[in-house]
Amino acid sequence: MQSIEDKIISRIYGRGRGWAFTQNDFKDIAGRSAIDIALYRLHNKDTIRRAIRGVYYYPSIGKLLGKKLPPDTDQIARAIARKFSWRIQITGMSALNYFGLSTQVPGKVTYLSDGPTREYNFTGQSIVFRHTSLKESAFKHRETGLIVQAIKTLGRKRITSEVIYQIRIRTKPSMLKAILKDAQPVSQWILDAIKEICAEISE
Repeated sequence: MQSIEDKIISRIYGRGRGWAFTQNDFKDIAGRSAIDIALYRLHNKDTIRRAIRGVYYYPSIGKLLGKKLPPDTDQIARAIARKFSWRIQITGMSALNYFGLSTQVPGKVTYLSDGPTREYNFTGQSIVFRHTSLKESAFKHRETGLIVQAIKTLGRKRITSEVIYQIRIRTKPSMLKAILKDAQPVSQWILDAIKEICAEISE
């Protein structure tokens, strides 16, 4: 029979390197105190690392130097959101960075959220959750929100064929149909751009 620690590490390994999590992600395995003890032990072994209080991550390994990398900001944000049952949506420069449309790395990453406005700081980064209406953060798919926020940040006049191409090549083809359906409630000019992104590439 697997121990609680074994069950937890099995789930962590299953999610893969880079995954961030809280005690809540294992509440189906055991009680809170038992989970906290297991996470404490795994942290002491350096199997997992702590990003901020109550939030851990399974470090990715750098390809060049083979060293453990700092936590991924988006993973940390999503771990916090799961803990509090918030719906969140990345905004601003972070969405542009994701699609290779900007090389600027912001020190503060902002998320729209249906939870309270809060800020968390770790490893020289800040994550801000900004309260907004549910409509802005209620996309079913993370990819839809990323695309919408990138387009909104650029603005209508800067949506060029190159921008459409950059977003398309960084989006899984299998997601295009779902994204188009998911984006139906957005403003018409944004939806028009998404239709171009999701259009089938002719042979």
